[in-house]
Amino acid sequence: MAVGDESEQVRELQARLRAEGVFDRSPTAYYGPVTADAVSAFQEDRGLPRTGETDVVTWERLKARTDEPARDELYPPTSQAMEKPDPRCNEGRVLCVSKRSDTLRWMKDGEVLAAMDVRFGSQYTPTREGVFEVFLKSRHHVSTLYDTPMPYAMFFSGGQAVHYSADFAANGYAGASHGCVNVRDEAKIAKLFGEVRVGDKVVVYD
Repeated sequence: MAVGDESEQVRELQARLRAEGVFDRSPTAYYGPVTADAVSAFQEDRGLPRTGETDVVTWERLKARTDEPARDELYPPTSQAMEKPDPRCNEGRVLCVSKRSDTLRWMKDGEVLAAMDVRFGSQYTPTREGVFEVFLKSRHHVSTLYDTPMPYAMFFSGGQAVHYSADFAANGYAGASHGCVNVRDEAKIAKLFGEVRVGDKVVVYD
C-alpha cells in the first residue's frame, strides 16, 4: 500500500497504526500523506527502512503487534475521541454536546444511541453552555438574522440550534458557527431530527 491507494485494507492499516499511537485520527480508507508519515514513524520505531510505503515486512510486523481491529475502531462514530459524558447526560432523553471533544451524543438513560462531529460558535458568537430543552424543530429553517440555511434545526436557547451545516461538511473546523451547534453528517442529523422530540434535554458543556 502507498500514497493514493484507497481500500478497506488501508482502513485496517490506519486502525492498526492508531492502536500503535502513530496515527491520531479516524480511519478514512484513503492512503494520504498523513498515513505515509504514520507508516514512516512505525518503521522507524521498528528499525525498518523509512519509506512511508507499507510493504509486506511492514504490514506483517504491524499485524503481529496489534489486534484485529473491532468494527468501532474501523468505523468510529466520530473523528474525535470522546471523553466520558457529563453526568447530567445520564438520565432521560438527552442531546449531550461536548465542547471538549467537539462531539454530540444522542443518549437515552445513559445509553449512547448515536454520535457525531460538531463545531461551535467563534469567540465573538459563542455557543451557550448549560442545560436546556429543545423548544422548536424546523426541518427547512433559514436564519432570518444571517439569511443562511439551517436544515434539521433543533432550537434549544434563543436563536441557537443544533442543525446541519453544509459549510462544516465542506470546510471542517476551519470555520465556526454564529453560536449554533453545527453537524456535518447530513444522514446522521436527519435520523436524529426524526427521533428528537420537543422537550428533550440538551446539555452543552466544556
